Amino acid sequence: MTSFDTSSPQLNVWRALLALAVVFVMLATTGWTALRTQRSATPLQASLSAWQHGRIDGHRLPDPDTDPARLTRFFASLTDSQRAFLARRYPLAVGNMNGAPVELRYRANRIALGQARKVELKRMRDTSLTPAGQQQAGRRMHRFAALMRPGRHILAFDPDGSGRIAEVFGDLGRAERVSVVVPGVDTDLLTFQRTYRRYSAPVGMAEALYAAERAASPATRTAVIAWADYTAPSGLGMDAATAMRAEVGAVRLNAMLRGLPGTAPVSLFCHSYGSVVCGLAARALPGRVADIAVAGSPGMRVEKASHLRTGAHVWAMRDADDWIQDVPYLELGGFGHGADPVSSGFGARVLSARGAEGHSGYFVPGTQSLANFAEIGVGAYDAVHCAREDDVCHAGLSGTPTAGRA
Repeated sequence: MTSFDTSSPQLNVWRALLALAVVFVMLATTGWTALRTQRSATPLQASLSAWQHGRIDGHRLPDPDTDPARLTRFFASLTDSQRAFLARRYPLAVGNMNGAPVELRYRANRIALGQARKVELKRMRDTSLTPAGQQQAGRRMHRFAALMRPGRHILAFDPDGSGRIAEVFGDLGRAERVSVVVPGVDTDLLTFQRTYRRYSAPVGMAEALYAAERAASPATRTAVIAWADYTAPSGLGMDAATAMRAEVGAVRLNAMLRGLPGTAPVSLFCHSYGSVVCGLAARALPGRVADIAVAGSPGMRVEKASHLRTGAHVWAMRDADDWIQDVPYLELGGFGHGADPVSSGFGARVLSARGAEGHSGYFVPGTQSLANFAEIGVGAYDAVHCAREDDVCHAGLSGTPTAGRA
């Protein structure tokens, strides 16, 4: 039997590491939790709490986290005036409630944006803030005002912290095909829309995809959701190298999908870290999700497409100049996101990204990457361009043409 020298430097190092690990676990389960619970309620939490204690015509309101189908039935049982009352009384709760009528969510979020704008106007004049803090308040105020403009349809809104947001382009209630753009790192309220490098931001991505889908199939009623309703990593640090943010995002993505109206097929278009979110969401996706298409992906947390356990078609593309190809495609101890989705061994249908020019160019009009996304979005699989000449990305597909395709 081997004996160990209890005074050896190596053993002392391991003891120190073990002690640190125990402290880490204790902090994670007690200290940090306690700090979080002491934090004052966010505006969304306050609105949800008020909803949970609210009544209408003497009846308790349903749990906001209940099955979206139940919430849909609840709102359908109300009069127009009752629904309008709930949107005014609990704007953030109703505006973020999966299963609530989308038009009511738009109305509620417009009210919530107006309230958030007033808060930032007050902060702009708050002399206790630093000049940088006042400037940040001004940027947020202008963003909220822009989101309130006529014709904008805000499906979700949370002003807390860096913020979460989702916007719809097209008529979601009458759509025959629905597309969802899931963005990656550095996505928040202030980067949701950009003037410079427009198509690298969720709004520009969704607008470009919506226009391309309408051009690809003018007779098809489509809707596109710019979905930035999760807390994305900031920069390429620890959060971007792990799945922590993606795990929470996957739960939120599936909750949104389950609350969509109608039965139209849904296609997910997941960029960069957004493909990690989609990979983790895959096995719990509703059956109406027909496609998961990833671009510039660091991995989907699996080694093969079949491990996603989804009935959706899995597509992948990467531009030849995309720096993401230099990221190690592995997962070790929670770091990294698994195999390369465009590799032959992964098993995705690999699409051409010609013209994309780097990591942020996949949704730029005129690129083959955007054209391919649009064809997938309208269900015209026979029209996509594969990355390789053997057209293997068409294998096993019937080229389902969308009804009314021109």
